[in-house]
Amino acid sequence: MLAVFKRELFSFLNSLMAYITIGIFLLACGLMFWFFPDTSILEYGYAEMDGFFGLVPYLFMFLISAITMRSFAEERKEGTYVLLATRPLTNLQIISAKYLACLVLVLFALLPTLIYCYSISQLGLPKGNLDTGAIIGSYIGLFLLGSAFTAIGVFASSFTKNQVIAFAISVFLCFFAYSGFDSISKISAFQSFESQLANLGIAEHYQSISRGVLDTRDVVYFISFVALFFGLTHLVIGGRKW
Repeated sequence: MLAVFKRELFSFLNSLMAYITIGIFLLACGLMFWFFPDTSILEYGYAEMDGFFGLVPYLFMFLISAITMRSFAEERKEGTYVLLATRPLTNLQIISAKYLACLVLVLFALLPTLIYCYSISQLGLPKGNLDTGAIIGSYIGLFLLGSAFTAIGVFASSFTKNQVIAFAISVFLCFFAYSGFDSISKISAFQSFESQLANLGIAEHYQSISRGVLDTRDVVYFISFVALFFGLTHLVIGGRKW
């Protein structure tokens, strides 16, 4: 697993695409956080990062889909999965190694945004006037959200050898998993099940953690979500005649 993990991680880091993808993500975060009037913290006037944490999930949909789209699609296109499958590894171990490599890349992209916490702390009156608990909770929520989206992306990549198609499937599934159930729950025909449907979506649990309260039910939800897509990916890989 370690060998597969290193291969996945370094093959991505050795490509220009990694730096372009992460660079675009950080540029978009910076523009939305500091410059665009509708989302700028300077226009908002309060030393808090709620707007930032509300925007990042939508940027994550594209960032993580771009990172994960090559996981299995490239193996299928180049015909190298057969060689990988001859190693003394189970399908689940291969999936786990690819998943962890993609998740590390997501963390690489997220780490530079920590500078925003320091910037807001210095701009606040008085200095250091930040809701630290909410910010820590929001970053934990982003990590769990990234874990869920990465599982979706790896699953989408297992379907096809075309990376663009894998990217499109991943973006759609991430969007639906994040806000689709919440939107469906607002339909009048489903209002009697509004709470249950909303709880099926990621947004409800992400927002709960972002308040600074780490509820075990939310953590169990994310773990179960990742496990579900691990199982689906295993079914696709196991039934594929490469």
